[in-house]
Amino acid sequence: MSQLPAAAVADAAETLMLAGHWTAAADLLDSAQTDDPGEQEILALARASVAVDRDFGQQSDHATAALGAVAEDSWDLAMLKLRNDYANALFKSGDRELRDRMLTLIKDAPDDARLGTANFWAGAIADNLYEQPNEAIEHYTLALELGDELTKAQALRHLGHHSHAAGNLEVARQQWERSTELLQKNGHLRPTLAQQAHLAILLRDEGDTAGSKGLATEVNRWAQQLGIPWLVAQTEELIR
Repeated sequence: MSQLPAAAVADAAETLMLAGHWTAAADLLDSAQTDDPGEQEILALARASVAVDRDFGQQSDHATAALGAVAEDSWDLAMLKLRNDYANALFKSGDRELRDRMLTLIKDAPDDARLGTANFWAGAIADNLYEQPNEAIEHYTLALELGDELTKAQALRHLGHHSHAAGNLEVARQQWERSTELLQKNGHLRPTLAQQAHLAILLRDEGDTAGSKGLATEVNRWAQQLGIPWLVAQTEELIR
């Protein structure tokens, strides 16, 4: 029987997750067997990460059980729980009182990369749950400075929303195109498609109706294949 370290299995599962292959990622992690408690925790946390990402995309409920199966408290687990509760608040009218937890994760972040991650999600929460755009922009800016490439991509994507809302279409295009490049480089399909949907919105606002509909049509097809209902609905509005 072949043997791989749990960390290698978790990395492979993350690659599948980023590509939108959530079932394959979960199946890979479930097939891994180990008696080592440390490696069991690595696999459990990876399962939770896959489930949280899947639920955000598909508005399903795989995360509740997966998060509950992680035995050891950690900063990474707390972040996954916050992301899951944010998604529930955003899509299902769940608990919106996330500010204190958000600030604690920022304060306790063990390194700059995680601090960047915490600031990105703090920005999303301030933006979409508390309607505090200035606070959100401050967090996104810190995420852009401190985060890894995927965090930078998400920060640019959300900063682009604010540029677009302010009528700064050229700046929004620069931010959204750079975000798309970073997402594509790292193989994160779901937000790449969401970002391209916003580029379709930008094309519409720039007067290129045919280009907007063409790009939205392709994103819609991808979103249907991945089963991402909110992205399907968003792009259908652009196709009409």
